[in-house]
Amino acid sequence: MVHYLDNAATTAMRDVAVEAMMPLLQTSYGNPSGAHRMARQANRVVDESREVLASVTGFKPGELVFTSGGTEADNTVIKGACSAAEGSAICSAVEHHAILDPVLAVGGATIGVDSSGQVDVAELESLLKAINDDPDRSAPAVVSVMAANNETGVIQPLEKVAELVRTYSPDTILHCDAVQAICWLDLASITATFDSISLSAHKFGGPKGVGLVAMRSNKTIAPLLLGGSQERSRRGGTHNVAGIAAMAAAANATVAERDDAIPNVAKLRDRLSDGILDTVEGVTETGVTGRDRSHKIANISHFCFEQIESEALLFLLEKHDIMASAASSCASGAAEPSHVLTAMGYDRLLAFGSLRLSLGYSSTNEDVDAVLACLPAAVERLRERG
Repeated sequence: MVHYLDNAATTAMRDVAVEAMMPLLQTSYGNPSGAHRMARQANRVVDESREVLASVTGFKPGELVFTSGGTEADNTVIKGACSAAEGSAICSAVEHHAILDPVLAVGGATIGVDSSGQVDVAELESLLKAINDDPDRSAPAVVSVMAANNETGVIQPLEKVAELVRTYSPDTILHCDAVQAICWLDLASITATFDSISLSAHKFGGPKGVGLVAMRSNKTIAPLLLGGSQERSRRGGTHNVAGIAAMAAAANATVAERDDAIPNVAKLRDRLSDGILDTVEGVTETGVTGRDRSHKIANISHFCFEQIESEALLFLLEKHDIMASAASSCASGAAEPSHVLTAMGYDRLLAFGSLRLSLGYSSTNEDVDAVLACLPAAVERLRERG
């Protein structure tokens, strides 16, 4: 039996998402940009899905732009905002590379984090104030801070970030990478003061290859993809109709089940984390003081183990049919330690011994039992090897 604990990387598709998707692949496969009946049917599916996703995100239907996933969504906002305003960008040092890399590519700045992994709001305020007070410096085109970190699960202080940006740079686009958040946080509430958010369907039971940008209608960005008039000329390319419908179905189910899922998954997460801390020596739970996990989303357990390497530990866990990861899947196999752990101040060698165990809506006590049964012995075996 496979024990899947890599839900932060991707989730299994929900049944409702598969059911929504299949007819649109097999029988109702018209191009929504066409004029005939099958095309109009496909266009209606896109519009109905847009309505569902608007209600989930707290944006208006016309403010949603469908993309190929979270990476395109984030690049669309960062590059599009900087291009439209001929400005630069600011983000936290622990952002996903889909934000971090385009920010650095446009010559932007990163803001540090404290040892818990939360953005240093004092540093952000100091930078914004310095820019605001300098007549030779223009306001940033975009400030981007994620809702919850994809490696550690730490929730960012979005309300304080929004307050600072509105005070010192009110015309700046305030963006939130919410890819990890929808299952565990009320998006419409936490990003109510933000100008844009990004989502990726496969993080909440939808298919891979589809996502969205939601952006307030009073904000303008240059399109990332040219060559088509789809999405009101904001994103060229034929719509992934089946993927969009499945994303809407998955989002609807996720929100409907969220109030029950959060405490159930958090209970599993706490049992898993406490069990590891109780049975393994030389281990640090990242982003946690004591065992207070109230500032983390419910599904992620993240540790650093002394005197081991992540890849070797993952190999031993897989031999026991436990699927996990060391960091973000986009950085798997990297020669350098996680930039998230580096920003949090973790020792380089300790950071190489990281492990992320991420639960989901389908996780069970048996999954937790399987990890606790083999992880202590696996760590001991690796340490004995030196």
